[in-house]
Order: sequence, then C-alpha cells, then structure tokens
Amino acid sequence: MIEGARRIVVFTGAGISTESGIPDYRSPGTGTWEKMKPIYFQEFLASPAARREAWRRRFESDATMRAAEPNRGHRAIARLVREGKVRDVITQNIDGLHQASGVPEAQVIELHGNTTYATCLACGLRHEIADIHAAFAQTDAVPDCRGCGGLLKTATVSFGQAMPQEPMRRAREAVLAADLCLVLGSSLLVYPAAGFPEMAKRNGAGLVIVNRQETGLDDIADLVLHAGIGEVLGGAVGVN
Repeated sequence: MIEGARRIVVFTGAGISTESGIPDYRSPGTGTWEKMKPIYFQEFLASPAARREAWRRRFESDATMRAAEPNRGHRAIARLVREGKVRDVITQNIDGLHQASGVPEAQVIELHGNTTYATCLACGLRHEIADIHAAFAQTDAVPDCRGCGGLLKTATVSFGQAMPQEPMRRAREAVLAADLCLVLGSSLLVYPAAGFPEMAKRNGAGLVIVNRQETGLDDIADLVLHAGIGEVLGGAVGVN
C-alpha cells in the first residue's frame, strides 16, 4: 500500500512515543491520568496552586523527556518524508520526537502542541523550559513572561483549552489531499483529532492502522495490524 500510494499522510498517537520510553496518558492501569487527574485550562488560569502543580509535574517528567530519542518507527516515517512519499505528519504527541528524527518542522502538524518549550498566554513569546526550571528551583514559583508579564504555560493544549485553529486547518487539508492514511499508535478515541483518519477514509484514501490494541476505526480500516510500530513500519520501509 505504501509503494502504491502517491501522497501519504501519517497520523501518530502516544503508541509511537511509548516505544521511546515516554508513558502514555490513557492506557488502563498504566496511563498517567489514572494516577493523577488532569489540570483543566480554566483551573490553570484561575489558581496559582494549580499552575504550580502543573509545572511541578512538567519538571518531574524532565528526565524522561530528555532521555527519549526517536525510535525505529520515527526513523521510518522520516525516511518516507525524505523520499517524498509522506507530505505531512499529523501528531497528537507533544514530545518533538518527529522533528528530532529529521522530519522538517514545517511538515509536522502538532494538534496538541509541544511540551519541549513554553509560551506566554498573553503575547505568545517563547520561553525555554530549562530557564523556567532554574527559576522555579530557586523560588518555587514560575516566573512571569519576560516580555509582557503574562502567564507562562507549556506550549500544549490542556483539557478545556480550545484546539489551535491553524494546525486543525492544516490537518484537514493534509488528509483531504492524501490517498493513504497511516495511523500509528493512536486509540482514535480522542476527538476532534481522531476525526482526521476517518475523514481521509471517507474521502477515498486507504486507511492503515498499526496499534497494539483495538481502535475506534478498526471496522472501517483497509488494514489493521495489532503490533509494534517500529517492527511493522521499520520492516516495511527497511529501517533498523
């Protein structure tokens, strides 16, 4: 199916990042949200204690995030991008591993943002996590934006926060232009993001799903493989 496709769109979820050692959020028994409840966006805005806890959790994950490297699945996607088979990589992940694998920033569509840096909620100025962490370690508080004094937040989409319009627009254009959609490591249960592979299929594209568990779209997919992403895609395109 990859060989026969002219324009592939890739859609990735937490399952590709777990193969790099990053825990997911929703898996029964092991997901992060089973261990602690998420902090909603309005709570983050309203409560200094909630903001402090949100940042404490982010800094607690620093070692895991820094140690994570692109895996065989990421490298296989990057090869398909270099070869021109894949035009766009739509991801629900926030770890930046697609970019680290060599996929150009302009071809990665991050639906849920990116946790490797922070932005000011007022003016949008970018701040580096290491700088914020250093200040937090000294004062037990997150500094305000150095540009306008606004609140800083990781550049991710929190529960209750509006989905970013530009990535959503780009994702829609990508799936409607594709003749094959590869879904890698997503349960396809979280909407509106999960609607994109379904949109691709309804528009006539082939749909391939590689995920260790069943997904919400298995019944309409052309091919479903309940296996590891690195094993399947790396083997398909010849990447070790």
